[in-house]
Amino acid sequence: MAQSTNGQVRVGSLAELKEQGCKVMTGQHGPIAVFHHNDKVYAVDNRCPHLGFPLHRGTVQDGILSCHSHHARFDLASGCTLNLFADDVPVYPVEVRNGEVYLTPYREKIDEVDHWLGRLQEGMEQNISLVMAKAVIALLGENVDYREIVKRGILYGTRNRAAGWGPGLTILTAMANVCEHLPAEEQFLAIFRGLLHAARDTAGQPPRRDLQPLGKADLDAATLARWFRRSVEVRDSEGAERCLLTALSMELPPAEIVDMLLAAATDHFYLDGGHTVDFINKSLEALDLVGWEAAPQVLPTIVGQICRAGRAEESQAWRQPIDLVPVLHEAFEALPALMAQGRGKSWQPGGSFTETLLGDSPLEIVAALNTALREGATPAQLAQEVAYAAAMRICRFGTQNEFGDWIGVLHTFTYANALHQALQRGSSPELLRGIYHGAIRVYLDRFLNIPPARLPDRRGASASPASGPAVLEELLKEMDTRQQVDGAARLVGQYLSSGEPTGDLIRTLAQALLREDADFHTFQMLEAGIRQYAALKDTPRADHVFTAVARYLAAHAPTDRARQQTARIALRLHRGDALYEEEAA
Repeated sequence: MAQSTNGQVRVGSLAELKEQGCKVMTGQHGPIAVFHHNDKVYAVDNRCPHLGFPLHRGTVQDGILSCHSHHARFDLASGCTLNLFADDVPVYPVEVRNGEVYLTPYREKIDEVDHWLGRLQEGMEQNISLVMAKAVIALLGENVDYREIVKRGILYGTRNRAAGWGPGLTILTAMANVCEHLPAEEQFLAIFRGLLHAARDTAGQPPRRDLQPLGKADLDAATLARWFRRSVEVRDSEGAERCLLTALSMELPPAEIVDMLLAAATDHFYLDGGHTVDFINKSLEALDLVGWEAAPQVLPTIVGQICRAGRAEESQAWRQPIDLVPVLHEAFEALPALMAQGRGKSWQPGGSFTETLLGDSPLEIVAALNTALREGATPAQLAQEVAYAAAMRICRFGTQNEFGDWIGVLHTFTYANALHQALQRGSSPELLRGIYHGAIRVYLDRFLNIPPARLPDRRGASASPASGPAVLEELLKEMDTRQQVDGAARLVGQYLSSGEPTGDLIRTLAQALLREDADFHTFQMLEAGIRQYAALKDTPRADHVFTAVARYLAAHAPTDRARQQTARIALRLHRGDALYEEEAA
């Protein structure tokens, strides 16, 4: 192929190209299709940006190039698509001199980061998964920190959903947390899946409208907190939001904002099946990524959830056959005194405490929590104990239960984890009520452990000669078959007994999740499990957390894995791979 001194290559004579209609050339980034149309010459990437179908097999009419694979149409001159699902196709400079056609086989240098940030924004606005996937791959390839990409998604999601914080932003924040445990080359799928769910939550939804803070004259933190809780009590989301915005405008310490939110959320029992506390915690974790200066945009999105949430004390399970509401209210009245008695003391849990939490007497559970506080237990300690007990419910969940019951034990675990994380930001007596709510929810889940599933046999696991990598490979294979719950748990136990690096197990569990078309709860499960394992690390109980994660993931796999296929296509397009056999040949 003849090449000129300015980097151009000769395509052929204009007459030849006119007769052929199109000629495929080799370019720096892959094949290029050079078209003759309406007495002009054009050059575009020969791969359709949708799925890579060769565009020279398409049709050109009236300046529009149509791909025959999914009928996407492109302006031949600019490469811009008329069908947003397809994305734009890159164009290349081409010129005619003395009857000869010359092509510049590389694209002009552009600001890649700005370009792909724009494509990410458009992908989220139009809810186009392939565009989002390609943008994330390109941005990571330009060494953009994953946190900056996540930040864009969080700010977009909080601005463009009038209903406020939802599952999509929770998944995005959770996957950002998981990225801390993944090498750079494996972060793509986690970020992509989070952005995908955040965009789906906003699709077709009206944007949020900003409210204004109240006038700040003669207002203090205690008054605003009181007004906020009163507004939530009567489900007045507008009043509650204005109180919160006022507190933020006064630049109150973050810990006071946390106490305000969680106190309102624990005025009632186990709001919205545990989701409300989880959403509050995730919004706070999102601010860890975005920066506290974004709190006036992020935190108001959870107010509606707090106000609208169903209240567990209104449900029969919390009232019959034992009315648990007065029992808990009596305990709550004693919380300040219990905390005062425990101040300066040191408390360590024992196996009997866990068994009490997993027992069948709510009165004994409440008494055990009271005693622990009196003996110096911290709120974070108790929240962690409840989270561990909730994980054990999943470890012992019997597969003879209805499949939907998995979500019941999942909710308790993710609620307890969220409370554990949030209590490390604030610890007023009101927040302790959430621990009691979680402990009673563990009690109410007890029937799902009848009979209890057996935990993996650690002695048999440690005697296995299989190497760590081989066990992890077998774990992924196990999850290729539906409901291999006990087999997955056994392999996780085997791996943990081998002494191999825990980080490799986390990566494998993440891979098992991210290849599936997972639902909201499964994303929650992995992230909460990683958090609780880290909290219990170097203790025998830590293994049980990953046993719970493996059982839950295995119960919800495999799926169609359609999103994984989208991600693979995006990766291959980014690399310039030939996606069709003829091209590869």
